[in-house]
This record gives sequence, structure tokens and C-alpha cells, in this order.
Amino acid sequence: MIRHTIWSSGSEGLVVGLSGGIDSAVAAALCCRAVGPEQVLGVSLPTSVTPPSDMEDAADLAAALGIQHLIQPIDPILAAYTGLEGYRETPYLNGNLMARTRMTVLYYYANRDHRLVCGTSNRTEYLLGYCTKFGDNAADLQPILHLYKEDVYTLAADFPIPPAIISKPPSAGLWHGQSDEQELGLTYPEIDAALRSLQAHQWVASGPVEEQILAKVKNSTHKRVACPNLLAGHEGPE
Repeated sequence: MIRHTIWSSGSEGLVVGLSGGIDSAVAAALCCRAVGPEQVLGVSLPTSVTPPSDMEDAADLAAALGIQHLIQPIDPILAAYTGLEGYRETPYLNGNLMARTRMTVLYYYANRDHRLVCGTSNRTEYLLGYCTKFGDNAADLQPILHLYKEDVYTLAADFPIPPAIISKPPSAGLWHGQSDEQELGLTYPEIDAALRSLQAHQWVASGPVEEQILAKVKNSTHKRVACPNLLAGHEGPE
């Protein structure tokens, strides 16, 4: 899939955002296996709340995979948003700004080098809507979108991914001490088990955990569907 997407688009490689987490590590490793490390650019986009260890892990991953690695802090870009009329800060607003700014920068490098942007979303987070529209869920290809979070960990064993990346608690890194599982209120094994059961039973919930997960899936439907085409049937003169 990765090779076909590159060849059919006439692109010259891939850009992957390296957060220091498991999803971006596995996505980058798949890209390297598909097209070779010389065609993969890893870009890390830290902010003031990014743990230094995440950037160390990202650098270790890039070295292990043999890919070029850029570190571009985005705090100066985020600071410009404070001039917006009515600007105010909340973890939600700041987190979405971070995610969308990161994707904008990734596309800058992709456009500059005639490459495509590789996404790093997994199936668990995609179904829950645990992603930012036009942020981390925006990409030209999504090689791990079919994998539940537990499957991502299983696949990681096939690649030279540093143990520190595999063992750290999953985090979107949007504020100090942020943890995916704390924010979601359930562990990833619990969430994956509920999603698998829901899918196997035509999305009919059984028990409070599945009901909780199903509500998240339903409430995030807008993140998984294309924008309505209001011009359908009106593209030109009849």
C-alpha cells in the first residue's frame, strides 16, 4: 500500500512526524521497510510541554531506522496565535492548535521535498475520535489505521524500535503529565476488547464499558466522514 501510494502519486518519499511514541515509531518503520530509509524524513515538533525524553527517543528511533531526522520546535508558531481576537487558553483549544500546527509543518516539508505525509493514527483512536480533525488524522496515507492499539505493540516487535518507546505510557503530549488512558478513562486493552466485541455484535453494546465506548464512537462520527458535498449534481450547466 505504501509503495503503491508513492509510485502512483509520483512523489519522491515520505514525511513522518516522530513524537517519540509507539504509533509514529511503527508507522516510520513500515515506511522504511516499504521504500527504504533514504526516502523517509522524520520530523519532531516539540513544544514547551514536550518531555525531553520524547525527543531523545525520537532521535534514537531515527538512528535505529537510518532515516534523516529534523527537530523543529513549534512554540514560536503557537505564540503567534495569542494575537487572535478573543484568544483564550484551555487544554482543549491549545491541544487542537498544536495538532493542526504540527500537521501544517509536516505538509510544508512534504511540499518542499515533493513527498507525501504519512499518518500515524491507529484504529482504536480513530474509532473513538481520539484525534484532531485536520490535525493528526490528516495525512496522505495511514499505514496503521487498520491496527488496534494492542496490534501496534505486537507489530513493534518486528522492528528495531527502542525499548523505551515500547514501555512508556501512551501520551499525546499536549500538556504536562497527559496520559491517553487517564484521559479516556479506560486502559487500551479494555478499549480494544470492547471495540472488538462491538464490531463482532453489529455494534450492539453489552455492559457499561461497551456502552461507554459505543457512545464515543457515535459522537465522533463526524471525524470519520467526508464533508458533505453541497455541489453534488450542480457542478456545471445542465
